[in-house]
Amino acid sequence: MASDARLKEDLPTLTDRIVSTYKQIGKINHLGHCPLPNYEVVISIMEDMKEILYPGYQRREGLHMGNITYHVGDLIDGLHDKLTNQIARALRHDERVNGKPDTCNPMEETDYEAKGQAMAIEFLNRIPDLRDILATDVQAAYDGDPACTNLDEVIFCYPGLEAITVYRVANTLYKLGVPFIPRMMTEWAHKQTGIDIHPGATIGSYFFIDHGTGVVIGQTCEIGKHVKLYQGVTLGALSFDTDNEGNIVRGMKRHPTIEDHVVIYANATVLGGRTVVGNHSVVGSSVWLTRSVDPNTTVLLEKPRLRLRSEAVEELQPELNFQI
Repeated sequence: MASDARLKEDLPTLTDRIVSTYKQIGKINHLGHCPLPNYEVVISIMEDMKEILYPGYQRREGLHMGNITYHVGDLIDGLHDKLTNQIARALRHDERVNGKPDTCNPMEETDYEAKGQAMAIEFLNRIPDLRDILATDVQAAYDGDPACTNLDEVIFCYPGLEAITVYRVANTLYKLGVPFIPRMMTEWAHKQTGIDIHPGATIGSYFFIDHGTGVVIGQTCEIGKHVKLYQGVTLGALSFDTDNEGNIVRGMKRHPTIEDHVVIYANATVLGGRTVVGNHSVVGSSVWLTRSVDPNTTVLLEKPRLRLRSEAVEELQPELNFQI
C-alpha cells in the first residue's frame, strides 16, 4: 500500500513542537556558535596515536626505517592541528559550563587556541614515555597468558591492550588538565572492548587485563605494577558522600588501591576508597571485598556445595520446565 502524502502535512507542526522543547529543556541540547569537541575527530586522534604507538600494526603497511620518519612526522603534524583545535574547544566549553560567560565572544581575553596548542605540544612530547610503558603492558599480556604465542598476537588481538592503550593516552591528557576529551576517548574504548577505565585512574606498568569484558576501574583507583585482572572485575566506590543539600561530594578518594603483583580473578568486586589490597595478594573469583587485606593474602569464598544428580535419579524426578 502506498504511503499517504496527506499525513506529511502535520510534520511542520511536529517540528515546531520538537524545537519548542529546546527552550523548555535546555540541559540536553547545545546550540549556538561555540562548538564542542568533535567526536569523530577525537576518535581519529586516537587512531592516529595507535599508528604512532604501534607502527606497522595499524593502517599503514610497508613501513621501515627508511620511510618511518616521514610517516610519523606527517602524523605528528596532523595531530598537532587536531589536538590544538579540539583541546581549545574543550577548554572553552569547560569554562562556559563552570560559569564564565561569553567564552565564544571574539573579543574574549582568553586565547584558547594558544592554551590548546601548549597542551597539544606537551602531550606530543610524552609519546616516547607512552611507548615505554605500553611495551611493558604488551609484555605483561604475553607473560600472563599461556594461550598467547607472541607479542604480535597481543597487539593485534587483545581487547585488554586496546583499552589500556586508550586509557594511557587519555590519562596523559587528563593529567595535563585537558577537560572532556579524555573521557570521550575511554568511553569509546569501553564501547569497543567492554572495558571501562576512567582516565583519572592511576595504573602502573606491566598491567594486564585478561579477556576483559565487564571490567570497571573507577576514577580514583590506584593500581601498582605487575597487576593482573580477569573479566568482570569491578574496582568501584562503596558509597558516595553527600553535602548538607544531598549533593554528591566530588574529588574524594572513592575507589580502592591495588598494590604491586596482585591478581584479581573473574567477577570479583573490590570497593571503597579506604580499601587496600596488599602486594602479592590474590583475590579469588566472585569475592565481594570492602576492607583492606594485608600483603601476601589470598581471599577466597568458601567452596560452594554442588548438587549432582545421576541420570537414574533424574528419571524419578517430575519433568521441570525452566523456560522463562
